[in-house]
Amino acid sequence: MDVHQLQQQIRDYAAYIGIDKIGFASAAPFVELKQRLIRHRELGYESGFEEKDLDKRTTPTLLLPGAQSIIAIAVAYPSKMNDSPKSTRGERRGLFCRASWGTDYHLVLKDMLTELEAFILTLVPDAKLKSMVDTGELSDRAVSERAGIGWSGKNTMIITEEFGSYVYLGEMITNIPFVPDTPMEDQCGDCRLCMDVCPTGALVQPGQLNAQRCIAFLTQTKNPVPLEFRDKIGNRIYGCDTCQTVCPKNRKKYNQHQEAFKPDGELVKPLLKPLLQLSNRQFKERFGHMSGSWRGKNPIQRNALIALAHFKDETALPDIHRILQEDARPMMRGTAAWATAKILDDSSIAILESCLQNEEEESVRLEIEAALAEFKEKEENMDG
Repeated sequence: MDVHQLQQQIRDYAAYIGIDKIGFASAAPFVELKQRLIRHRELGYESGFEEKDLDKRTTPTLLLPGAQSIIAIAVAYPSKMNDSPKSTRGERRGLFCRASWGTDYHLVLKDMLTELEAFILTLVPDAKLKSMVDTGELSDRAVSERAGIGWSGKNTMIITEEFGSYVYLGEMITNIPFVPDTPMEDQCGDCRLCMDVCPTGALVQPGQLNAQRCIAFLTQTKNPVPLEFRDKIGNRIYGCDTCQTVCPKNRKKYNQHQEAFKPDGELVKPLLKPLLQLSNRQFKERFGHMSGSWRGKNPIQRNALIALAHFKDETALPDIHRILQEDARPMMRGTAAWATAKILDDSSIAILESCLQNEEEESVRLEIEAALAEFKEKEENMDG
């Protein structure tokens, strides 16, 4: 079969099964990317979630011997929620980022790629194929950029003309010698809004992200959030969309056509206080189908404490005090101590002092001592 005809059939079938964009790229090594990744690692900018082997990240033939091409796909996700529930006094809500709305995109895109693989094998029975979404070795963004899906923005996102940067990416390595598509020109121009508004300054230069400062990363860690970032997290309990929502290329890109990603407002903007009560089983039953659940309930509950402190929600103090006094997790006790100091209700002082006497974990003791110091400073300011 003529390769151009084959590519057109694949494009048509991809559209038929709901893939929003598809492109074809060479499977040549990503030489320039490897140099950037080496420097990225030297600077300490990695998140730790990436594939450690830089050769595997940049050499497709290591993943599929005989690889000649890569098929890149993009599937749009919504940026807007209809009938969004409101956060009100005493009933404060957190927020999952847009990439965690609806069904876990890893599952949706993997199903699409599996279906696309089956179709290709009906046309080329001896084809070799290897697909991946997000957690694979290759850089989804580098593949998409090479395949002409979009350009790499200053916020490190792939930006498409049709859907902005609100797209999930996946790819399929193959030994079929497809005709490569043409990469798109960078259309960011002089705009640097994403860099200017990043709450933590994580975008250190155009196209370079220090993941260790990125709120999206910080909300997923299983360790205590460093003090300098807690006030900047706000009510985000998973991920961050700031560098996307300010992007002019995302203006009026609502992308509400993919049924699998339509958000349930009560899940993506959940009430914060009930989150603190959930068992592991309850968390999985309620949020397990969302991509934002992949790290389990602990980071989400820690982030809920930070969000309640952000709102200075006095009605949450009984829940926060309970965690401080009874929770088995040092990270939660420490964050609860910090949250009590942010809410600054004098009812917390006796509880903090009592917990300090009984606390054996040094990191938690430091948090409690810092909280008590804030109360003391408040008293001194009132006296002054």
